[in-house]
Amino acid sequence: MTEYGRGRGPEPWHPEDPLYGDQGWTGHQTQQGQAPYGGAPQQEYPQEPQHQQQYPQQYQQYPEYEQQQQYQQQQYQQQYQQQYPDQQYAAQQEAYAPQQQAYAPQQQAYAPQQAQPQQPVYDNQGWDTGQGQYVAAVQADPYMGADPYAQQAVAGYPGEAPDLYTTPEAYPPPQPPGRRHLEPEPVEEAEEVEEEAESGFFADDGDDDGDDGRRGGRGAKGGKPKKRSGMACLIAAVVIIGVVGGGGYYGYSYLKARFGAAEDFAGEGTDELVDVEIPKDAGLGQMGRILKEAGVVASAQAFVDAATANPKGKLIQPGVYPMNKKMSAAAAVALMIDPTKLNVITVTEGMRNVKVYEAIDKKLGKPDGTTKDIALREAKNLGLPAWAGNNQKLIDPLEGFLYPTRYDLSKDSTPESLLKQMVKNASDKYAELGVEGKAKELGLENPLQVITVASLVNAEGKDHDDFRKMSEVVYNRLKKTNDVTNQMLEFDSTYNYIKGQSEINFSIKEARAFNHPYNTHFVKGLPPGPIGNPGADALTATLDPDDGGWMFFVSVDGNKTTFTQTYEEHQKLAAEFQERQKQKNGG
Repeated sequence: MTEYGRGRGPEPWHPEDPLYGDQGWTGHQTQQGQAPYGGAPQQEYPQEPQHQQQYPQQYQQYPEYEQQQQYQQQQYQQQYQQQYPDQQYAAQQEAYAPQQQAYAPQQQAYAPQQAQPQQPVYDNQGWDTGQGQYVAAVQADPYMGADPYAQQAVAGYPGEAPDLYTTPEAYPPPQPPGRRHLEPEPVEEAEEVEEEAESGFFADDGDDDGDDGRRGGRGAKGGKPKKRSGMACLIAAVVIIGVVGGGGYYGYSYLKARFGAAEDFAGEGTDELVDVEIPKDAGLGQMGRILKEAGVVASAQAFVDAATANPKGKLIQPGVYPMNKKMSAAAAVALMIDPTKLNVITVTEGMRNVKVYEAIDKKLGKPDGTTKDIALREAKNLGLPAWAGNNQKLIDPLEGFLYPTRYDLSKDSTPESLLKQMVKNASDKYAELGVEGKAKELGLENPLQVITVASLVNAEGKDHDDFRKMSEVVYNRLKKTNDVTNQMLEFDSTYNYIKGQSEINFSIKEARAFNHPYNTHFVKGLPPGPIGNPGADALTATLDPDDGGWMFFVSVDGNKTTFTQTYEEHQKLAAEFQERQKQKNGG
């Protein structure tokens, strides 16, 4: 602790003490001669009597503590004097006169013991203001030679250098390094910069000297403001006209697009053809953009409007459409709602391979028989599973492997590419259903026989329920215990397959006499391979047959199929069918 507790130890004893701790670095405190303490306010801790007891030697050495108490009384007297100058001043002056006389010798005795000047510390760092004498004076005893009854001068300490901060011409109080700020530029300099800017682009073209221009501007005494040149005004006018004109153009474009009729072509278009592919799940807006990019329609909005106005406009299917360029939106919509206009090939459920080959030749513009020849010649190179195509009695190794679905054509489509895609779809579906693993569970010899049963079911049945009962009929007739048909399937669809027909009325006698491995009226068991391309319903029904014990079926009216368990029931239904056929044919 330093003398009088004014170091980094205990604080002074009263807030009105001129040396009371730093309240924040301000010019006012500097003018009052207060020495800062670390640049931060300090908490007040009033001195208690026990503090003297704790440090008796210190207070014996420095009797100024009593003087401090006397000084506090003097301060209270000054306040009282200001409030009641006429009534109490004389009496109080007489009372305190002896104390003032006793105080003077003590100040003289204390003076030699003043501490050496120390450099003040701000924010825990030394900072030299260059006013060493002033710092020493601040640390001197403020009470030496002071009149206890008069207002104390701020810088009236003996031996102190003149105060440079309290006079009208004084410098501003020094600031700590962390709190210094740059002085704003004078207004005159700002005006000069403004004049320089004006003398650049908008200055008078008659004076090229920058200095002369500034002296002749508004900042010079007696000068007149510079006038804007004609060129500057012209440029400003051009800019304004450009902004207004551009805004008007975009505004007109927006209003036209928002409220005007969409741009559209007229007629059926030119003779130039282009293939347009519409992806799956495409909306009308996306279709319109694709058609516009292909040059078919003038705008996507025109197509959307035309498709919305057409009752079938929302039924447009994805696929490839051969279309003319520069068609009206209405003509484009009319073409796309016609399924026959699609550049696609659709393989239906149960469709035979010969029909698929014909469709490919027609769509690709190939000679008749082109695709069939490629299929028979390249069957092993088109992606068949390992368990398929090994039977030498097969009419077509690809039968049953051209999976029923729609296939989009493009300018790059070939018979080979289409056949490979169809075979791949079939192989993927069979693997998904686990055909290879379920063959033995169904009592069949190999997976190809599963596809064969599915093709028979698909050819004879009408719906999924028919398919399940039909597959039950096949499995029951293939059993070795079958003594009713003796493992003969007797399906008309097999005879029609080898004949290349789809007839109901044909001679059963002739069918039973026709020797062919695919003719189930002539041979026992299954044909060597499928007789068509089964769809998903027929496949799942084949893998999960009905368990009603069905052995026979017949469609009396040609629409509904009736299933029976006994031959007698079947004979009655067969007689009804024959009678209906005679009446239908006029016999």
